Amino acid sequence: MDIYVGNLPWSASEQELSDSFGEFGTVEKATIIVDRESGRSKGFGFVTMNDNEEANNAIEALNGTDFGGRALKVNEARPREERPPRRDNW
Repeated sequence: MDIYVGNLPWSASEQELSDSFGEFGTVEKATIIVDRESGRSKGFGFVTMNDNEEANNAIEALNGTDFGGRALKVNEARPREERPPRRDNW
């Protein structure tokens, strides 16, 4: 299951994210989304856990908890929406 994790502090690392979810089961992958140009965190990421029961337990336990001074928003990730290609007017 892919899990969306929002409201992450800018200083959060993928390892810290993985460790937090690892308390509830095996983490396949933890990714923090970064801005392409600045390389700075966008404040959200995704965690992949193969066991749905472990993933649901992690979602219930971590949603709203403090992580680096911010209350996490944690839920099952929705599929990415198809968007039309961007057109630059430069």
